[in-house]
Amino acid sequence: MAKMKNNRVGEISKNRYGSIMKIIKYNGCEDVDVAFENGYITNCYYKWFKNGVVSNPLDKTSYNIGYLGVGEYMPSNRAYSVWRDMFKRCYDLKYLSKFNTYIGCTVCEEWHNYQNFAKWYDENYYKIDEYRMELDKDILHKGNKIYSPKTCVFVPQEVNYLFVKSNKSRGEYPIGVYLHSDGDKYVAQCCDINKKAKYLGRYDTIEETFEVYKDYKEDVIKRTADKYYGLIPDKLYKAMYNYVVDIAD
Repeated sequence: MAKMKNNRVGEISKNRYGSIMKIIKYNGCEDVDVAFENGYITNCYYKWFKNGVVSNPLDKTSYNIGYLGVGEYMPSNRAYSVWRDMFKRCYDLKYLSKFNTYIGCTVCEEWHNYQNFAKWYDENYYKIDEYRMELDKDILHKGNKIYSPKTCVFVPQEVNYLFVKSNKSRGEYPIGVYLHSDGDKYVAQCCDINKKAKYLGRYDTIEETFEVYKDYKEDVIKRTADKYYGLIPDKLYKAMYNYVVDIAD
């Protein structure tokens, strides 16, 4: 038996993600110390080692970028689902083909490690009655495409809805503007605070029509901010109040 133990020290295998692991201590088939090339050491059964089912929290299991990391946060709660969805929006090609506004978006290196994201989640997540909360990356910093601790904030779904842009259905005109069916005037239209489309009138030029939309949209955002005053983070409230709708949005 002792000879078998000595012979198994130094054996090399790969887990299902292709990470090379080596036995550094063998005390029997149910007590094996294994070291990965990236420095992580764990204890497992010998059959797990042979079958490649030894988990390494440093393996990049989320789109070959994100990894679980070593720490207290386990992949069994809402924080993990939010983390996974964040990677999906940035790196899932099938998803990006349907939602092209996310093309070019990335996750900061710090959040490649789930432990770092989960800690930030615990410190920043909040609830408002029955409202669904969503992770947003570009209200605090308009045009931002990086998910990071400095750029992200949790927002009620109703707030997030205000900033959704339907680029595919917009056509050739600026946001909030379309050509009337008569072909002689432009129409300004915007969803009100209750998400209902509101007709804002017909105008001679695209620029004039957009300005009407812009004024109304910015007012809707401010009124929504006031609705949530004291319930949302102050930085989110201020960002909404200072938000400027641009013709290139």
